[in-house]
Amino acid sequence: MAVLPILRWPDPRLSQACAPAEPGPALEALASDMLATMYHAEGRGLAAPQVGHMVRLFVMDTLWKEAPAAPQVFVNPEILWMAEERVEGPEGCLSIPGARPLVARAPEIRLRWRSLFGAEQEALLTGIDAICAQHEIDHLDGIVTLDRLSPAARDEALREMET
Repeated sequence: MAVLPILRWPDPRLSQACAPAEPGPALEALASDMLATMYHAEGRGLAAPQVGHMVRLFVMDTLWKEAPAAPQVFVNPEILWMAEERVEGPEGCLSIPGARPLVARAPEIRLRWRSLFGAEQEALLTGIDAICAQHEIDHLDGIVTLDRLSPAARDEALREMET
């Protein structure tokens, strides 16, 4: 497993939608490297475009800082349903270090994805898992946290960003 460099905003690749991922050894290696990178950077989630791979893949482990590691890999994820309710909370991003703007997200989503080996998966995600998955899927669609903010909140987040 290798620790990969994480792209920082405003790298233009962070604004591009990703192509479907194809299962195979290369994807397995990428997922392994992404998990190593996420843990090394002390993140809770990481999407493939954040490490320069423009495929629909993300990894997450939302509670590893408080509990034993439980890494998850999501290939070609698709949100099937999301709660109408929105909760607002601070949201960090490894591509926008230092900034933690308030972002409104659905507290529950139904997600469908494939495993690394192509098996279809589906689950109801709640709380931090739902919020993290929405954040990572935004990356796969070429959306960064800054795109979800008002102009004033965006300016504030950019001031907070570590240079």
